[in-house]
Amino acid sequence: MTVRRRLSARLDAALARLRGLCADTRGAIAVWVALSLIPLSILCFGIADISRATLERRNLQDALDAATLIAARSTATDATSLTAIGLPALTAELGYAPASATFTRVAAVAATSTSAATPETVVGKASTSITPIILNLWTTSKTLAVSAKSEVVRSSKNLEVALVLDTTGSMFGTRLTDLKTAASDAIDTIVQDTQTPFYSKIAIIPYSVGVDVGTYADTVRGPVAVRTVTNIANWTTASGKSISGVTKANPAVVTITGHGYSAGDTLYISGVKGMTQLNGQIVTVASVVDANKIKLNIRTDSGYSTYTSSGTTTKCTNARCTAVVTAASHGYLNGDIVDMASVGGMTQLNGNSYTIGTVATNTFELTGVAGTTLSTYTSGGTATCNTTTSYAFSCTNFTFNSTSNSTTTYKLTTCATDRSGTSGSTDYAYTDDSPSTALVGRHYYSATTCPSEEIMPLSSDKTALKAKITAFTASGSTAGQIGIDWGWYMVSPNFSSLWSSSTQKPAAYGATDLLKVVIIMTDGAFNTGYCRGVMSKDSGQSGTKIDCSATNGDLFDQAKATCTAMKKKNIVIYTVGFDVGSDADAKDMLTKCATDSDKAKFPSTGSELKATFKSIAQDISALRIAK
Repeated sequence: MTVRRRLSARLDAALARLRGLCADTRGAIAVWVALSLIPLSILCFGIADISRATLERRNLQDALDAATLIAARSTATDATSLTAIGLPALTAELGYAPASATFTRVAAVAATSTSAATPETVVGKASTSITPIILNLWTTSKTLAVSAKSEVVRSSKNLEVALVLDTTGSMFGTRLTDLKTAASDAIDTIVQDTQTPFYSKIAIIPYSVGVDVGTYADTVRGPVAVRTVTNIANWTTASGKSISGVTKANPAVVTITGHGYSAGDTLYISGVKGMTQLNGQIVTVASVVDANKIKLNIRTDSGYSTYTSSGTTTKCTNARCTAVVTAASHGYLNGDIVDMASVGGMTQLNGNSYTIGTVATNTFELTGVAGTTLSTYTSGGTATCNTTTSYAFSCTNFTFNSTSNSTTTYKLTTCATDRSGTSGSTDYAYTDDSPSTALVGRHYYSATTCPSEEIMPLSSDKTALKAKITAFTASGSTAGQIGIDWGWYMVSPNFSSLWSSSTQKPAAYGATDLLKVVIIMTDGAFNTGYCRGVMSKDSGQSGTKIDCSATNGDLFDQAKATCTAMKKKNIVIYTVGFDVGSDADAKDMLTKCATDSDKAKFPSTGSELKATFKSIAQDISALRIAK
């Protein structure tokens, strides 16, 4: 029943009562009743006014509760913005504009030793008025004020966001400037000033030819192979014998007074004058002529100068005149190069690089030591891989056969590339398994061409985050599939062991009140794949390439596979294709990578890029506080 109908019913009842009293013929009673009707009527009509006010307050409270809830679910934080959202909602609920209404935010307060934490709250206040029928007869006011207050605790979540940003050469100039502005603005929106009771953090992953993991390289890719040395056998244990003559003959006959050699002995020759072609040669005693002469397994009758004087032969401990290093399960191959260090006793090896000769499971030979006077080995030492042709373990340099069929050596950079795929029977290419379970790929190049800035783990320090972005420079080709991998890794609890600070470590999947988000941005096609840490032959980028195809196949397919795996972990994915134009493959990948089609954005100008990042940041904030 409406207020008007209630008032009419009460008036009718009062009039009926009045008529009944007037019909009473008893004079005294009639006078008394007549006198009492005045305050009684005022009381009756006053109650009606109060009832109207109570009903109006209830209506206002219901409408304000709904409007405050709408304001609380928005991303607005200041009073002006909250009121701009709440007031229209309140007006729609009431059916008219209230006399006044405000909506304000009360920030969360962290717990202390004496008080518990209080969550963020949105407070709505509103007032209106009604015109009373009777009560204004004895008041100066012609209206009756009605007010209400509503408080809504803002539901929230902890927020972990990874920004995967394209810093390739094609982003040079204003494009990169626009990206820096867009990403910095997003940081301001996403990262809240108050980090309790809920935190909001961002990780930054710039990418080009790969992702620069900097000081984390050894942990995620495996360190450069270093083998512990337990023994080194000298290349010789004998003193040199002086040469007094060499014939130009086939075979050569060498005169060495009291040589003491036997057929089959291996000798190292040095210091010969005249017939200098002998110097540095490792030869075998073919036969013993007598106590002062031996025949060698070489001929000197053609192409050799005439011997004039001097020279020394030194007997070797093995057929190759090498020092034999013992290092358990070293894994090195014949032809690898190692750097020797910290060797006790045989210190002459320290600081030098040697090519590995014949290898066995626990030993390898150092070639090129013949002629060097070495002390006796005592203890210790390391052999660090300098150059290899194998990708089985990490080395400072990698020698490979290029697509032009030439042997090329590239240096190890601090970049990471994609996982190579299987390890035993398990395929780790599209998982976020810990690097202790499966290492990510290494990167070799002719020069350091990693992105200018390293990855930055989760942080709520807006100044540091924006400083990281400001430092970006544009260079290199596009290995976006690797950037996407690291977008996942940065919010994955399986990679948390990388980070030294607890504030940098991602929370566990499925944690209460947690939202994980990855934003992937690129300006075009992915054109750089990898085989054994070197740009693969099927890459679209020019330059020296290894003569094998990308280990994990098509780059866009790799990206989509990683995105699919991420979404299974309930990670929300936004994609931004900046001016990708008519690149159907790039659009398809970005659309399929996004959590849904609404989260795939395709800005074509710098201003649109900024607006896109702003809308994504606002959407993330809305998701964060959605009930």
